[in-house]
Amino acid sequence: MRKVTIGMLGLGNVGSGVWKVLQDMSQELMEQHQVQLNVKKILIRNLRMDRGLVLPEGILTTAPEEVTDDPDITHVIECMGGEQPATDYMEKALKNGKTVITANKMALALNWRRLKGAAREGKAGFYYEASVGGAIPIIRVLNDSMQANRIDTVMGIVNGTTNYILSKMTDEKRPYEEVLKEAQELGLAEPDPRADVEGHDAAYKLSILSTLAFHKSVPYESIYKEGISKIQVEDITAGRDLGFVLKLLAIGKKENGVMDVRVHPAFVQENHPLATVSGAFNAVYLHGSACGDMMLYGRGAGSLPTAGAMVSDLISSLDSSSFDAPDSAPETLEQPAVTDNWRCGFYLRFSALNQPGVLGHITTKLGEHKVSISSIVQREAVDETGVPVIVITHSANEKDVQAALLTIDPKIAQVISVLRVEGR
Repeated sequence: MRKVTIGMLGLGNVGSGVWKVLQDMSQELMEQHQVQLNVKKILIRNLRMDRGLVLPEGILTTAPEEVTDDPDITHVIECMGGEQPATDYMEKALKNGKTVITANKMALALNWRRLKGAAREGKAGFYYEASVGGAIPIIRVLNDSMQANRIDTVMGIVNGTTNYILSKMTDEKRPYEEVLKEAQELGLAEPDPRADVEGHDAAYKLSILSTLAFHKSVPYESIYKEGISKIQVEDITAGRDLGFVLKLLAIGKKENGVMDVRVHPAFVQENHPLATVSGAFNAVYLHGSACGDMMLYGRGAGSLPTAGAMVSDLISSLDSSSFDAPDSAPETLEQPAVTDNWRCGFYLRFSALNQPGVLGHITTKLGEHKVSISSIVQREAVDETGVPVIVITHSANEKDVQAALLTIDPKIAQVISVLRVEGR
């Protein structure tokens, strides 16, 4: 019977979930894997706080070195979140030869080389399955199951808060501000929601996914980010009437060695697999040279789903013959070429004059900039300010579309909304 001594960094929502899973599964893990897991120390900030857990006497500490430096502790589970001090603590533990398991997408995305370098220096395992998609085993799929594929697309709904908000706006035709407030009251959105609704959380996750999928270092800073705070119900409804569903997508593409990495709202056709992902669920869609299309779907956040993925990483680390987790992204990856002129379809909404020649003006200006139109619809005017005109383009270059819109006479047609269309 193998005995493993564990230290934990943090005992908040995720940390409490890890503790519960370890206690609940201890007997089964012992029988299935012949391993006895013992948590020796848990780092916290406040010894007096009641966490609603039954904990052994003396297990809590406010001294990080009691976790990172204790020679008895071989595995450290980091549950603090945020870049610091979590990164410093993980680096120290790794350099001391301790296997580290984390769900911390921010620390990993911003300090990939530093943490991987520490793992190599300490000959320690470094596992991060729960950093993207919670319970969805996407990291293991990319690292272990897709070696015989050249992946050219990774596209996902990786933030449950924004997917919940957009799903509610779609189903109930309610404005963004109203649904956001409801999400905050339910605990699905933070009091300060910017990390989620402005796309930062999804971009951290995309940095990890695209680095692993494309075997190139894709830093967080190189990812284009656009959030959902300016999304209008009118556009969601118009898109739905045309057979599209709006999602906040994390998109990574690789073509001829050039990366296309971005996070923004985008329409997908209603028959696309990602269109059916609603509420707080997550999904990651892949396209590989051998496997073709593939999608993984499940709970992308929450105490127990995330904790389950972390404990699974812990068990996997015990069976690894290598000091390091299987990893297709070495520390010395070359920097990729990242484009700012991606190609996709576009949804354009104009408020136009109700007179002959307006549609011709719009189509002519788009055509002059090599933007081909898939469909154009004039919707019923709701007031006297103008007639809504919706244009769906074929795949076009971002810069061509933006240049074309600048040439449209605002006295004839004003640009109200520009949204992208993916997965066509």
